[in-house]
Amino acid sequence: MTPYDLLVDIHALEEELLTFERKYGIRSETFYAAYVIGEEPEDDSWVLDFGEWGSVYRTWLERQAEYRDAIEQVQRRKPSLSGLIRVAA
Repeated sequence: MTPYDLLVDIHALEEELLTFERKYGIRSETFYAAYVIGEEPEDDSWVLDFGEWGSVYRTWLERQAEYRDAIEQVQRRKPSLSGLIRVAA
């Protein structure tokens, strides 16, 4: 994926994360820290949301790392913003 494609994906994932954050009233990083150590949801109706939220957050973390790597590769060739900036039409 190009840096731009990764950025688009990151933004889409962030929209999903915001939906969960608004619904449950906590930031995703707070939720995820509890989720990865196996904390169970208080309400059984939250189980599916928590599974999806955890998956979306994990994917977001992966895309963030991929984006950083892609940017580093571009900047090794040309250490500036030139070639990175893309104006949406």
